This record gives sequence, structure tokens and C-alpha cells, in this order.
Amino acid sequence: MRIFLYSFSIAALLVSCRPGGDYQGTEYAPNMYHSVAYEPLKQIKDKSAGNWVSSIDDNVGEYYSSNPNNPYEMNMRLPVENTIPRRRYTMGSGDVYFEAERIHKDSLAYSAANLKNPFPEGDEMVLADGKELYLTFCSHCHGKTGGADGKVAAMYPGVPKYDSRAIKGVSEGHIYHVITHGKGRMWAHGSQISPDDRWRIVRYVQKLQKGES
Repeated sequence: MRIFLYSFSIAALLVSCRPGGDYQGTEYAPNMYHSVAYEPLKQIKDKSAGNWVSSIDDNVGEYYSSNPNNPYEMNMRLPVENTIPRRRYTMGSGDVYFEAERIHKDSLAYSAANLKNPFPEGDEMVLADGKELYLTFCSHCHGKTGGADGKVAAMYPGVPKYDSRAIKGVSEGHIYHVITHGKGRMWAHGSQISPDDRWRIVRYVQKLQKGES
């Protein structure tokens, strides 16, 4: 008789754990694997959801996962004002899109051949903004006119001149990649300068490549 009771108990336990349809089965120690943190893509607003398995006496079910401090109990909020978005750039044939920020730092040749500046060449406003950004982020090494005569370059030789034979012919994609990921002694500036502002700097650097300022 005892063996029968044991067998029946085990069978009942196994059957109760089996999921089917909308029923996901009985859960053991749900507090261990149900996240307490707010998940932006998973929102349950019913405070009684999972109340029968909750081990906390706060009248809130285990599966309730909404933020009561936000409007409409939303977990995901709009980005704060002035947040810089990641944008997509047209590359190559024009119908292929790729996130320029995802290109690996060792793929300079790919960037040089494929990345295209979204700002038109010769736009005076873009050049003015690019110059201001260049003087802020670049002139301390490369100099105000790209002559490699900045104060940092005086202490650490090896900064190239923009109108030199090796540099004046590099493409806009090459310049953008180097600003983003760095090259040689130059450190990466991708975390300091937004993608749009990097492209503005590229337009101004191209002007310095021609010996203009």
C-alpha cells in the first residue's frame, strides 16, 4: 500500500509539472528565476498575477513586472533630451545599409572604400561646424591648419601633415574610421564625438588636405 501511495504521489507530481496550452506547469521556487528587475520588453500590469506563488507579503503577485513610478506603469521610457541616437549610413551602391559604428576597428580598408559622408561637400555651415569641432578635439595634436604643429605633436613626434603625400589622398571613410577607432598614437574618439560631428570634422579635414583653412 505504501509503495502504491509513493508511486501515485510521484505520478501526480510529474503530471502537475507538465505544461500544456496556456498552462506552463507548476514551478518550484519561482523566486529564484523570475527577475525582480523591470524588463523593458516584458510588462505585466496585473498585480495579482502569480500571487499564489509569491513569498512576499505585499499583496503583489510574483509575475507583476511594471514600474508603478512611471506613467502608465511603463518600464521603458523615452530617451532623455539631447540623447545622441545611433543612425544608419548609406554605403556602397546606395541600397546597402550598415551601421558604421559596428565596423571593426581593424577594418580600415573596408571603411576607406565604403563609408560615405552624409553631409554634402562644400556646405559652408557644415565646414564652419567642422572647423569648430576640429579646433576643439584635433588641433592640439594636428595643429590649427593640419600642419602637425600642435603642442602635443611637439612633445610626441610622428603626427602627420594633412597635405603630405601619404595623407592628402586618403578617403572620407578612412578619416572617419581613424577618428572613430584611432590609429597609431592617435586614440579613438568615437565615445567623445557623435557620428554626425565626426562627419563634419571629416569635411573640414578634407579642406585642410587641399592646403586650405
